[in-house]
Formats: sequence, C-alpha cells, structure tokens
Amino acid sequence: MDQILSLAANNLLSPIILSFALGVAAALARSDLSVPEAAAKALSIYLLFAIGFKGGVSVSAHGIDAKLGFSLIAGIFLSAALPIIAFALLNVMTGLSRLDAAAVAAHYGSISIVTFVAATSVLESSGIASEGYMVAVAAAMEAPAILSALWLISRGGDGRRMDRDLWREILLNGSIVLLVGSFFIGWATGEDGLAEISSFIVAPFKGVLCLFLLDMGLVAGRGLRGGGGVLRPGVLAFGLVMPVIGSGFGLIAGLLLGLSTGGVALMMVLSASASYIAVPAAMRVALPEANPSIYLTLSLGVTFPFNLTLGIPLYIAVASALTGA
Repeated sequence: MDQILSLAANNLLSPIILSFALGVAAALARSDLSVPEAAAKALSIYLLFAIGFKGGVSVSAHGIDAKLGFSLIAGIFLSAALPIIAFALLNVMTGLSRLDAAAVAAHYGSISIVTFVAATSVLESSGIASEGYMVAVAAAMEAPAILSALWLISRGGDGRRMDRDLWREILLNGSIVLLVGSFFIGWATGEDGLAEISSFIVAPFKGVLCLFLLDMGLVAGRGLRGGGGVLRPGVLAFGLVMPVIGSGFGLIAGLLLGLSTGGVALMMVLSASASYIAVPAAMRVALPEANPSIYLTLSLGVTFPFNLTLGIPLYIAVASALTGA
C-alpha cells in the first residue's frame, strides 16, 4: 500500500498530471484558455509517431520471437473479450439501452494511446524497463473491440452491416495508420535511425505530452461540465470499476506471458484504458443512433482521469509486487 501511495503522490505531482489538471480546472472555471485545433492535431501526430518509432527501434534491437507473437494474440483476445464483460456489467449497473451499452462497451475493449504513452513515461521516469513491442500490442487492440460491439448488437436482432465505410474507419483510422507506420519505420531503421532524429523525438517528448494533456484536460473538463445529466450514479460507477476489472485481466495475461514488470504494467494499462479517438469515430459510422455524450463523457471525462492519476501508479505497484521487481 505504501508503494502505491508513493507512486500515486509522485505521479500526481508530475508535470504531465498537473498539466492535465490545469486543463480540467480551466474548463470547469469557464476560462477562455484553449489549444487551437490544428495545434492539438499536430501534438497528437508527434506523440503517435514518436511512441511508434521508439517501439519499432526496440523490436529491431530485441528481434521477433514467440513472446511477441503470443503478446499480440493476447492483446487481440483481450480487446475482443473485454467489451462483452463491459456490456454485461453495464446491463447490471445502468439503465442504458442495448445500443448505448454496446457503444460504451466498445470503448472499454479498445485502448487509449495517450494513457499508454503516459504510462511509458512514468515507467521511464521510475527506471522500470518494458518490452518495446508493447506498442504493437496497443495497435492490435484498437479494432477487435468494435467488432465485438457489433456482434453484441446483432444478438439483439439489430444486425449491422459491415460496409466499406466501416471497414475503412476501422482499418485506416489515422491514429492506427500513423502508429503502425512509424513502428515499421523504427523497426526498419533501428538504432541508427533513432540516432539521426533523437533530438526530435526523445528530448522534446515529455514537454509535448504536457501540452497535449493540457488540451485533453480542457476537453475532459468541458465534457464533465456539460455531462451532469448523463453521469448517473451507475454510469459513473461503471467508469471507475471497469478499468480496475480490465486491468485484472491484463495482469493475468502479462504474468502468463512472462513479461517484465514494465510489460505487465503496460498490459494492465492497455486493458484498463478506454478509447476516445478511434472507437468514437467508428461508432459514428457503425452505431450513429448511440448517444456520443454518454460514451465520450465516460471514456474521456471519467476513466481517462482515473487512469492518469490513480490507475497508472496502482498498476505499476501491483506489477512490481507480483514480479518481484
């Protein structure tokens, strides 16, 4: 418990978390502080490219082995299975319609790449190593959850056709293309490629992450300010309980795979996070009748802040305790 509290205290006082808190506070206070949309887009492009590239370099140094393959399979399985668990939990805890419950559930099988990036930053600051190929696992966990949500809807007699637009949104979503593409660039160029651009993607990384999380705090704060009618007690409780449940499945998978302490922690983070980029875009195409104020407020306004402030230190502490690190 002392380790968890210590990690949480250090995390809460980090520039990354305080930048997010500033954004939330500014939005709740109705400040006119804002990050231009073009600048926010540029920050997200930078972060996705940097984390993908560095992951590819790590895989280049590590090499491809069975553990990488099994980790990818585990990630895909978790992404497909977690929405089913989330859907069942939503039916018990909330009064959401089948359509809205399925849309929310899809977010909790997919992943938040920013939560993943923040977790890798915390691990690096703590001197805890992790497998570089976890970024590939993150990319693999984006899409299966969407397919599970459509399957859940089809079981209720409301089958959805997997048309070309939906497949395009799932497979060619910009965040997925950039993350996977930069991963392969890093893999192909290796340490030499990293040395060429390290001044661009290594040194500025945490500063850019602070600015991006400032913007995320503004977005989350606005969602919380306008989402009072959406966040009924059962819905709010789900947004806090589901990441803990998801992290438990990630913990089991990481331990069975024999991942390092950092790898187990990242598997927990991926399983605990909720998408607010790729899945909302897909839901607009696949389930346009679902209420975006519910799934966006939950994923970005409730689960994201929970994971960022308390979840990440908890997952790292549990992974450290169980791996003996």
